[in-house]
Amino acid sequence: MEPTEQDQPAPVEAATLDVPLSRGLSTKLLLLTIVFVLMAEILIFVPSIANFRLRWLEERLVAAAAVSSLLVEVDPKDLTRVAQDDVLMSIGAKAIAVRSKDVSRLLTIADMPAEVDEHVDVSNTGPVSAMTSALDTLVFGGNRILRVYGDAGESGKEFEVIMPDYRLRNAMLVYSRNVAIISLLISLFTATLVYSAIDRIMIRPIRAMTRAMLAFAQSPDDPAKLIKGGERTDEIGVAERELADMQAKLQKMLGEQKHLADLGLAVSKINHDMRNTLASAQLLSDRLSQVKDPAVQAFAPKLLRAIDRAASYSKGVLAYGRTQEAPPSRRKIRLRQLVDEVYELLGVEPADVVFVNEVGADFEIDADPEQLYRVLSNLCRNAVEAMRSDRDPALVRRLTVSAERQGSVSRVLVEDTGPGLPPKALENLFMPFRGSARSGGTGLGLAIAQELVRAHTGSVELVESVGGHTVFAVSIPDQPVKLSDARRALRRPAQSAS
Repeated sequence: MEPTEQDQPAPVEAATLDVPLSRGLSTKLLLLTIVFVLMAEILIFVPSIANFRLRWLEERLVAAAAVSSLLVEVDPKDLTRVAQDDVLMSIGAKAIAVRSKDVSRLLTIADMPAEVDEHVDVSNTGPVSAMTSALDTLVFGGNRILRVYGDAGESGKEFEVIMPDYRLRNAMLVYSRNVAIISLLISLFTATLVYSAIDRIMIRPIRAMTRAMLAFAQSPDDPAKLIKGGERTDEIGVAERELADMQAKLQKMLGEQKHLADLGLAVSKINHDMRNTLASAQLLSDRLSQVKDPAVQAFAPKLLRAIDRAASYSKGVLAYGRTQEAPPSRRKIRLRQLVDEVYELLGVEPADVVFVNEVGADFEIDADPEQLYRVLSNLCRNAVEAMRSDRDPALVRRLTVSAERQGSVSRVLVEDTGPGLPPKALENLFMPFRGSARSGGTGLGLAIAQELVRAHTGSVELVESVGGHTVFAVSIPDQPVKLSDARRALRRPAQSAS
């Protein structure tokens, strides 16, 4: 039955390569720059409006001093009311007075207010008081009476003016409006300059890296999608080069993973035929074991074990293709016998490579025998192949396997007299397809050995690698004792005693 259109999966939309303008860094940067510049202008505006207020009041005192100089020779009684009002209106005051040598003289007077709301000493006003008074006048002023006094010029006289504050407040409002307009223009101009500079220096490269990452995410196997590192020496340049290097490494790693997947697919296709072939070999080996020839009887058990191991590997090869290994089935085994089996199946002659088994006859290790066999087989086979690479008959080719116990950890040493590992193999040790020490090798031996030992919570390490001496160490800790087993073991002596 063919799937209908409703059954078809919906197409996956491609990742958007462009971030909307409303959510982009450019818009955020522009708005933040405008806001920050306006905040700076506000901080500047408060002392500025306070200074404007004091200067405006000082100008009124100077105007009062100029008027008083004209009227100093005239008796205020000789002035008509109209003349007095004209003088007061010219400076916006209710009264003008001058004090000299502790003598005060009222020069002009009109309708005096009942009370004064604020006294302002323009010569001795602190900055904090000036800013507080300026904001108070700007917000709540307009219907107050001010008494402004202080020195005017270098005359040595102190002048005093009684005046309403509505003109002062109107002048301050006009000044605030002009400052606001200028601040907004400065903010826009500054924001444009900052935006243009940062957009060119930072935003565009970051946008290019973002698009490159999104494009690489869509097609990680396409070399054309790799970002090109620039020549910049700042943080952006370092980020571009590191991103380019990371993408190149990731692409190479994905290629290697694809090769492994292809290998697993190929192995899965031949696995069925391989098992059939091994089954036939098992039948033949069973018949061969019935032959009475002593030589056949000596080699038949070894052949059976080899075929059994091959069949077991064939069954587990699909799991390995899926990068999965069966958990180890651990138990106590005698290591010396296992090492002898490894040597027997290496297929080396004493005249070619001398094999030395230095493991004690009573040395026991807590491990999965099949998986430990694979580990030692891979390490020993690598060592034999390395020593065979040099055909000089005068060279000593010796492979030694020894073991020691360090507390609860069993440590197996595999030593050879080969030429040592080349630098490339040392850089990519335990990495499949990259850690091979010889031309044409896959590097899977060490990778498999490390994976199996890690399943035992152990480790494989290269102890030494120089010309004529290479040592690998396999460390496998004993299984932790379960609390229930320990209690059961403690109860047994007590029960026996009873």
